Amino acid sequence: MKPANIRDVARRADVSVASVSRVLNGAGPVTAATREKVLQAVEALQYVPHSGARSLSTSKTQTIGVVLPDLYGEFFSELIRGMDVAARALGYHLIVSSSHDDAEEASAAIRSMRGRVDGLIVLSPHLDAANLASSLAGRLPVLLMNGGAGEADRPSIVVDNHGGAVQAVEHLLETGRRRIVHISGPAGNLESEARLAGYLQAMAKAGLPTMVLDGAFTQASGHVAGLKISEMALKPDAVFAANDIMAVGAMLALQDAGLRVPEDVALIGFDDVPIADMVRPGLTTLGINIAETGRGALERLVRIINTADDGSADTSCETVRPQLVVRASTAAASLARSTHQPGARAVHPVSALEGENPQ
Repeated sequence: MKPANIRDVARRADVSVASVSRVLNGAGPVTAATREKVLQAVEALQYVPHSGARSLSTSKTQTIGVVLPDLYGEFFSELIRGMDVAARALGYHLIVSSSHDDAEEASAAIRSMRGRVDGLIVLSPHLDAANLASSLAGRLPVLLMNGGAGEADRPSIVVDNHGGAVQAVEHLLETGRRRIVHISGPAGNLESEARLAGYLQAMAKAGLPTMVLDGAFTQASGHVAGLKISEMALKPDAVFAANDIMAVGAMLALQDAGLRVPEDVALIGFDDVPIADMVRPGLTTLGINIAETGRGALERLVRIINTADDGSADTSCETVRPQLVVRASTAAASLARSTHQPGARAVHPVSALEGENPQ
């Protein structure tokens, strides 16, 4: 069967060829209904844009570069999944590299992509915008995510980590908890610092003492913190971990020590990675819809690429507001105590992730 072309897609979607082009290139105005019809037609016809011909005529590679702090862990897997969905729909390919949380390696990764990509998405909680800008050549479109974003007159997407942390503490306070400990992320990590600041602010507003245990955005560090909590003479009645993976580690340690979640210690994380809904009890967390954020980031960069020469530069900073996702790990203190049956055995999480998620 002859491969479908753009005119076939336009006929099936009952739109103009120009509308199909705008949807696939992410450039120009198009309604949500038109976009949906075009994408359905693309899927039904299994239409694949001729990237070679397009590259010759436009000097574009139809490739997006993505530089992440790490390639391991559910957070980054979800982020790339969302980007990949958008890339395939728009006829782009991805080149993904890791900076290993190191500015020099990030610069090397960026340099290696010059001439191979039409634009870059850079996520780094350490790399500041000035260093990033000095690493780039020419006018390569760049979209910054999280750390350092919004500081160098470049388009950016940031998570409201501070506001999310305040929500986490306020939720624990609403469930009746007062002795709330925070397991922080690594020192120097901008997201970790913002979440710590939100915790400290919310506790100060409530007139409560604070306690911070060091973490590293890994399950192992969360487990170590959980062991420390289990050994305290006056144990906290709640834990706010700076990410879900540390919360899972803490949950394992607490349960191994014979403490019940949430009856003895409530637990809340941050990010809403898939494992948060699989552990038992389910983990309450601050969700940022990771895959959707990734999809939106790629679509935005493609728009920037396709409007780079029309004088309408996008330099805005978009803020993602975390949403509280309530699960069983933070059941109200009175309810948790009344529903616990003496002698019941603590249920361990269904998965013990050994590794890192240093977002």
